[in-house]
Amino acid sequence: MLFNSIEFAFFLPIVFAIYWAIGNQRIQIQNSFILIASYTFYGWWDYRFLILIFISSFIDYLIGLGFLKIQEEKKRKWLLYTSIFANIGLLGFFKYFNFFIESFVDAFTLLGIQANISTLQIILPIGISFYTFQTLSYTIDIYRKKLSATTDVISFFAYVSFFPQLVAGPIERARNLLPQFLQKRTFNYEQAKDGTRQILWGLFKKIVVADTCAIYVNEIYSNYDQMNSSTLLLGTIFFFVQIYGDFSGYSDIAIGSGKLLGFNLTRNFSYPYFSRSATEFWRRWHISLTSWWLEYVYIPLGGKQTQKWKTIRNIFIVFLISSLWHGANWTFIIW
Repeated sequence: MLFNSIEFAFFLPIVFAIYWAIGNQRIQIQNSFILIASYTFYGWWDYRFLILIFISSFIDYLIGLGFLKIQEEKKRKWLLYTSIFANIGLLGFFKYFNFFIESFVDAFTLLGIQANISTLQIILPIGISFYTFQTLSYTIDIYRKKLSATTDVISFFAYVSFFPQLVAGPIERARNLLPQFLQKRTFNYEQAKDGTRQILWGLFKKIVVADTCAIYVNEIYSNYDQMNSSTLLLGTIFFFVQIYGDFSGYSDIAIGSGKLLGFNLTRNFSYPYFSRSATEFWRRWHISLTSWWLEYVYIPLGGKQTQKWKTIRNIFIVFLISSLWHGANWTFIIW
């Protein structure tokens, strides 16, 4: 179910009406309804995807309970490693298995060796890259003692699968979003009005700006050998506008939808094309992801070092991992 689809235009108002009709005195029932709505939203593409998100949620919920019982540092590390291995393992298998198999076959072929290795008919689950990072932030923050594990299974499953930001972000930290599921939420007219305004603005950026630019971008890039340099340059500018309108539009719809239900999601874009440097650009573009890399990968690697080559090494590792996260393709890795 896409945000700019007719189905979502009916889905969101129905969810909004039932959610607030339940009443804010019944948080557990509200969370249960959010969970049902989120699983309906996610299963709209393919019901088989629900099995994977359930398994991922269940594993990290149990690991969270394990952190409540275990205080020994060595055992706590093993719980963390289990979470990382399980989540990255699932993500790696579904997203990268065929990519690496095909790459190995191509490499052997270049050497004149015929490798008979078969790929699998694997369907890539929608949003797996996003909810994997959300569940990882939960276990990592518990290990770092920045967050207490929850025993409320409904709230945790609803946090992982929260439909507004499930398939395209923002990638929420557990310490920001999960507590919102555990506290009373009161309908706020001003917040709902602001959320509706943000949804409409997001739809404008997606449908009017991004989709219109896409028509010209696709035409120019599909016939690039017949285009002159000025047309190619114009196509590239349109592409810049398209990807921003597409991605930030989706984020606006997600954040606005969250506001309708009484949740505050993280801002994901802050006028990135007005940045004065590359560093500032990455702080303004897909903020929830770049800050995730900073907190959970770059700083643990050592961050900015006194020795410049170590700083460059850490940045390179982050960008390499980021390229794989964006897609199983050599173009991303080269980028």
